[in-house]
Amino acid sequence: MSVTKIGIIGASGYTGLELIKILVNHPNFEISYIATTTGGIDLDVLHPCMKGVFNCAVEKADADEIVKRCELVFLALPHQASMGFAKGLLEQGVKIVDLSADYRLELETYEKHYCKHEDKEHLDQAVYGLPELYRQEIKKASLVANPGCYPTASILALLPFVKYINEDFPIFIDAKSGVSGAGKKCTELTQYNSINENIFAYKVLSHRHEPEIKEKLFKQSKKAFDINFVPHLIPATRGELIDAYMLITEDINPLEVLRDFYKDEPFVRIFDKPVDIKSCGGTNFCDIYAQKKGNKLYVNSAVDNILRGSSSQAVANANLMCGYAESTALPLIAYVP
Repeated sequence: MSVTKIGIIGASGYTGLELIKILVNHPNFEISYIATTTGGIDLDVLHPCMKGVFNCAVEKADADEIVKRCELVFLALPHQASMGFAKGLLEQGVKIVDLSADYRLELETYEKHYCKHEDKEHLDQAVYGLPELYRQEIKKASLVANPGCYPTASILALLPFVKYINEDFPIFIDAKSGVSGAGKKCTELTQYNSINENIFAYKVLSHRHEPEIKEKLFKQSKKAFDINFVPHLIPATRGELIDAYMLITEDINPLEVLRDFYKDEPFVRIFDKPVDIKSCGGTNFCDIYAQKKGNKLYVNSAVDNILRGSSSQAVANANLMCGYAESTALPLIAYVP
């Protein structure tokens, strides 16, 4: 059985932990390097849940060590920090799955919403890591830009309907995410007495995932949809629910459209009733439902924001890049009850 040596850079956060939990049981990936920006700690101290399961030294991230010990690395770092590591590693032949936003967007869009890009050469080589769209390109890629959680759920919900959507009217996306989507660092909004028994919108019509959704839909349809995105935090640890509203130009059966579009996709499930976050929590599935009323269309999708919206999708991409079955080691059973 072939084995690929892999590393995880940025292991202190939720996505880094989820990567470790999946990769510990992967038959073809050997974890040979785990690092953070500071290092100097054992994994079972950094993440006590790993005690008795898997332990190793968590090192300070060092590009030379990565090149010596890894064939592929997952970069679970903030934007801007990722591109600093990626550039040198790619030049040394290390494959990368980047979980930040650094390689997801066109240059102009990225610099407008994030910061000045420091690796324009490799930006052009990056493949957007949504297997349902770019599976064949991912197989040949050295650099995959793993999508954001909101774009994953939104794009998969909207994509089957792009040829039916009325471009003269806006698309509204009402999104709700568990608090883990805000990251591990506690803020005024994510502390217990703010989020407990509460729900609120944030970054209304200005979230940086909005241009990502718009850009990727345009690439597929050549239609410049007017996307209006409003995210909310909900008092749940994980899970993400998307409710999208639009007008359509044809009389369609939306469930038939969904079933036909995703008939060969193993990680998209079509339901005949509205979906929920618990049924896909802990899995790599994206669950979708749709219903219309006259020329009005409602599309509803759910993902686990730190798995299908991040870490398990990253492993799916790595599987494809290394020639393994896409589904290898991906979680399939939800955390129910």
